[in-house]
Amino acid sequence: MRFRWYYSIGMIFVLGVGVAQVPADEVAALRETGRAFSSIARDVTPAVVSIRAEQTVTPTAPGMSPFDFFFGPGFRGPQSPAPRQQLSQGSGFIISADGYILTNSHVVDDATEIVVKLTDGREFEAEVIGTDPETEIALVKIDGDELPVAVLGDSDALEVGEWAIAIGNPFGLQATVTAGIISATGRDRVGITDFEDFIQTDAAINPGNSGGPLLNINGEVVGINTAIFTRSGGYMGIGFAIPINMAVDIKQTLIEDGRVQRSLIGIYLQELTTELAEAFELDHTDGIVIAEVGEDTAGKEAGLQGGDVIVALNGDTPGTITQFRRRIAALRPGTEITLTVVRDGESQAVPVVTRARDPRAAAAMPDPELREQIGVDVANLTPDLLRRLQLPPNTEGVLVRGVEPGTPAWRAGLRQGMVIMTVNRTDVTSVADFDAALTEARGGRAMILVQMPRGGRRYLVLSLEE
Repeated sequence: MRFRWYYSIGMIFVLGVGVAQVPADEVAALRETGRAFSSIARDVTPAVVSIRAEQTVTPTAPGMSPFDFFFGPGFRGPQSPAPRQQLSQGSGFIISADGYILTNSHVVDDATEIVVKLTDGREFEAEVIGTDPETEIALVKIDGDELPVAVLGDSDALEVGEWAIAIGNPFGLQATVTAGIISATGRDRVGITDFEDFIQTDAAINPGNSGGPLLNINGEVVGINTAIFTRSGGYMGIGFAIPINMAVDIKQTLIEDGRVQRSLIGIYLQELTTELAEAFELDHTDGIVIAEVGEDTAGKEAGLQGGDVIVALNGDTPGTITQFRRRIAALRPGTEITLTVVRDGESQAVPVVTRARDPRAAAAMPDPELREQIGVDVANLTPDLLRRLQLPPNTEGVLVRGVEPGTPAWRAGLRQGMVIMTVNRTDVTSVADFDAALTEARGGRAMILVQMPRGGRRYLVLSLEE
């Protein structure tokens, strides 16, 4: 009866008030938009594939993967105490008539067998041409006739607010089409991959969409759907896609070399703030400060020094720290670049020959951006600061210059004026030490020993899980 009561109320409303008339031209515009979506689905869906990969899983100690954060804990399935076979499902799309398919690396990593299924029912065994976990891009290949091919667009031409269409196989539901808009471009510091330049969209993406295409209103692929931000394990309105231009460059490298080689120059960077610019006697903040130069690195060999301010890379502005790292990494090892630096008020050009980047070594490199992510600003202790703070001259640590309210550092209890002495029982004597300790603790928690402004010491626990 309750259902009928609501239904009756609805009928009274319709009969008593009537239905507003929508102008015919507006209805026609909506109808045309619907036809555009239908046309895209009809033309592109045949080139979107379902990928089933079989992997041998060897359980490890409990831990947290970046994808636990985006897809919810355990979305790859529960672990068992012994090695076992596990099936993972994802999406991909065919980019050439000879069978090359782009997808995400986590869909096919360590797969012992990969089966690709087309919407027409055909199935093929696929070969992995190469994967690049640092960007989450993978290239696989099938051999078949009359394969449908997706048309690639230009992700650099995307604008926030334009239509976005996602096609994939969420939860195994093949050829699912969703629509939304481009919410943002150039998203980094998301924590999914090492080199991030994500397109953000609110087109619904769920587990199983990984590797599928993100399309513009012309039906062109502009991105590879990769991850979602979620607290529930499902769609919450924020999805991330790899720009197709980045994927095309990496695809070609994977075809030629089977892997991606990146460059490194071995310098630790920090943002050029207004305060630092004044200290360096600069009238702008268009640059990046070299905080430290690693031993036996390309930067050390070139003569770069801590305190140098990079104002140009090959004649162009260096951009943000993330953008600069991405530009350096995109170069082949052995490439000569020219860094324009300001040192002691004088500008000079420094030629640097890049070296090969070891992902394992790079993962352990101090990441100054973590300080910004957790909301703390620190500085090296100088004799002048020790006198002003009335601390013993042999005090070692880093000074907390500021903490942003509401951040992990604030919640941990860090406050301006404290001196951080140790992180996870490791002595901290410089900002570089602090960055290295945070990087080592990333994904877990850090126990921090601080000297209080009015005397006394206290342990604080800082969460680095997000």
